[in-house]
Amino acid sequence: MGDQIQIIAVSGGSGSGKTTFSKMLAEKLGDACCNYLSQDNYYYDWSAHFDKDGGSVNFDHPTSLDFDLLKKHLQLYKSGRDIMAPQYCFKTHSRLDQCLLVKSKPILILDGILILNQTQLHPYFDKKYYIHTEEEVRFQRRLERDVKERGRTPEGVHEQFYSQVKPMHDKFVEPSQKYADVVLCGESKFDAEISKLMHSLNLDCKSASGRGFSTVSL
Repeated sequence: MGDQIQIIAVSGGSGSGKTTFSKMLAEKLGDACCNYLSQDNYYYDWSAHFDKDGGSVNFDHPTSLDFDLLKKHLQLYKSGRDIMAPQYCFKTHSRLDQCLLVKSKPILILDGILILNQTQLHPYFDKKYYIHTEEEVRFQRRLERDVKERGRTPEGVHEQFYSQVKPMHDKFVEPSQKYADVVLCGESKFDAEISKLMHSLNLDCKSASGRGFSTVSL
């Protein structure tokens, strides 16, 4: 099965729409055929260092993430093996005690702001997407998400975005779009590109039915 497994990378700035694109594609492909995984699962445990809302930990710098572990997991997945992905809590900034068991399927969709920046991961990607979206749109989307889903304050989100997110985007994220096979506009609908990709994959996923995610305590 390993030779048939494909990994699709979806990158772009925070709030660009990359997760929306990834989950739309995953829904179209279906649970029997596809797994979705986020770069965010691979944050180191920063609970001892996160001093305040919008504090000193720079979550948009490549060193905040365990890309060596992600690379190892992509190698395993590409060879047809299950992986045990870490899980991260953005409210406590800690890794959870339970890992995510990701069972082998024909497709893995991986999204993250820095995955195209990490050239060590490129050999495992069969298709690379970059979602380009204007800065003000990305900020407004991040503001809404972080306040509603991650317990942040508007002031903390604003401070973090312009002191950390924007500089790291300009330095690491935006330049990585040169590695993309396809660059999409994050302010447009994704339906046409998803349909095009679906036709190119041409998968028969009946044999993968019932294989997906579960959590395992450490």
